[in-house]
Amino acid sequence: MLKFIHITDTHLVGQGQALYGTDPAWRLRACVADIIATQADAEFCVITGDLADRGGKATYELLRDILRPLPMPVHLLLGNHDSREDLRAVFAQAFDDGNGFVQGRVETRMGDFLMLDTLEPMKHHGAFCERRAAWLARELAASGTRPVYLCQHHPPFPVGISGDDRLSLLDTGPFERAIAPHRARIRHMFFGHIHRPISGSWRGMPFSTLFGTNHQTALELAPYLSVEKSLAEPDDTVWGSPEAPHYGVVLVTEELVVVHQRSFLAGPERFPL
Repeated sequence: MLKFIHITDTHLVGQGQALYGTDPAWRLRACVADIIATQADAEFCVITGDLADRGGKATYELLRDILRPLPMPVHLLLGNHDSREDLRAVFAQAFDDGNGFVQGRVETRMGDFLMLDTLEPMKHHGAFCERRAAWLARELAASGTRPVYLCQHHPPFPVGISGDDRLSLLDTGPFERAIAPHRARIRHMFFGHIHRPISGSWRGMPFSTLFGTNHQTALELAPYLSVEKSLAEPDDTVWGSPEAPHYGVVLVTEELVVVHQRSFLAGPERFPL
């Protein structure tokens, strides 16, 4: 069995500073402490973007310091609030696909994890250009018949929350063409951006996302599942919610992908039922 940790949307600001009434750094430290206390046997951790709320080298230095106690490798992806330049200034080992994008492959005994960069600078919606798609197509071809897992920030489909759907991966053509010949081997898609626990399948591929570690998006569902309809609506408000933060504990076998959500502020207490 392969066990790994999925964290998303840490939205760090300065040390001791609040964002929407809570301290993202304090919460991420609590998340790290809980992982060490309860899930230290995980083989790696992936954080699917929006590491910082406004970029900034000092914020990524704070992220580095908070993550340092984790006993497993941590793979960092970019979200719409991030900066490639600032991230690389602090994390020299960050993924690089040869074109300047933060994309890479993590090989495991259960298959290959392909880490994708959907950042479009100065925009909140996602992008996946032909150069990124060409890299993805090559990596998928190079993986042969091995199972594949995709990790990224923006989902390439609507989830029914209109404000978020306007900010998803808008031009999905290059992405869809790259994965089309390999969809049967894509066992799971992990993403962030939405700040809600959502799971399902898209074109036969299972997916999941989860709460962020600081603030959440309210469950305000639109009466449709269409990016085109979302784009036509005049109100682009994304409503926040004070729901508790989580991280994901993912178990992978040859037959199963199981995603548990851990509410790390609940504490380690337990009792017989």
